[in-house]
Amino acid sequence: MRPTEIQANNYVEQLKTKTNTLIDSFAQLPMPALEIFPSEPLNYRLRAEFRIWHDRDDLHHVMFDQATKQKYQVHHFPPASQLINDVMTDLLLLLRENDTARRKLFQIDYLATLSGEITASLLYHKVLDEKWTDEMQKIRSALRKKYKIDIIGRAKKQKVILDKDYVTEELTINQKMFTFKQVENSFTQPNARVNIKMIEWALDITQDSQGDLLELYCGSGNFSIPLAQNFGKVLATEISKTSVAAAQDNINTNHILNLKIIRMSSEEFVQAQQGVREFRRLEGINLADYHCKTVLVDPPRAGLDETTVDMISQYENIVYISCNPNTLKLNLDTLLLTHSITRFALFDQFPYTHHVECGVYLQKNS
Repeated sequence: MRPTEIQANNYVEQLKTKTNTLIDSFAQLPMPALEIFPSEPLNYRLRAEFRIWHDRDDLHHVMFDQATKQKYQVHHFPPASQLINDVMTDLLLLLRENDTARRKLFQIDYLATLSGEITASLLYHKVLDEKWTDEMQKIRSALRKKYKIDIIGRAKKQKVILDKDYVTEELTINQKMFTFKQVENSFTQPNARVNIKMIEWALDITQDSQGDLLELYCGSGNFSIPLAQNFGKVLATEISKTSVAAAQDNINTNHILNLKIIRMSSEEFVQAQQGVREFRRLEGINLADYHCKTVLVDPPRAGLDETTVDMISQYENIVYISCNPNTLKLNLDTLLLTHSITRFALFDQFPYTHHVECGVYLQKNS
């Protein structure tokens, strides 16, 4: 089924199928009862990317059919938020009338928020000059009569920011407001309402935690900032410079006093912890001051490498958020030698697809 053809009345059935598939795939492991956190059936995505098709004097958002590889026009995109759908329509109308802005445009990426802000990143096969900037400022001014919007232009080795290249998201988590700076072209959770459920689940399972928290792959602080309230101190690592900078801004904005972010990969952190290497990035941070009994990991689809799995198996409690059940199962083969799974959850971040986001909470065997 194409994303443009999804129907809300199919949602319950697809979630049931996804749930049964996940339960079956973990049937050989000692899993607790599965907790299920559904999505909104429509308008749940806050990120969307479209190729742009030029048809003489006309322009269209297009996608490509996964089976046939044929392109098809997208006039309405049910998975995306209503804000993205509205901006898609109005932006394309303005681009059609402006030869400078439309020429050699080949893609538009949208990043929206629940708080009502949105960015549109326009990608080109040409150099973006002053004339382009002047014309895009006119288009942005017209759009700002209706929207809280920023526009970014991208070309080979070029990025033009008309005002700012991020949105400010506001998430209410357990009745408390958190503010997050989200930079375009950087990772953010695409389904904000399910993301809130993920964070609240992590808060619930760690509410009586002792000691400090270590988080690997922290991004811009999506988990570590709200979870800081459950721990004495939090130490978080992230490799992306952009995400680390955004995380530091988010720490300051949310007045989190017990959280430190360091720019490191998980592999580098293992080396630092074991004393294999010294890192200038750890200047001013004494790892011995942290008594982390809990570790949170939210790795990419490839899962955790063996060295990192061995390292986190030393912690009493492990919160593992996974976007790939297959690599999660591989990691659990090792972690279940020392730990037991006490909580298991499905978060339907990506309705109507085979993709599954899940979480497990492991506690060390006594």
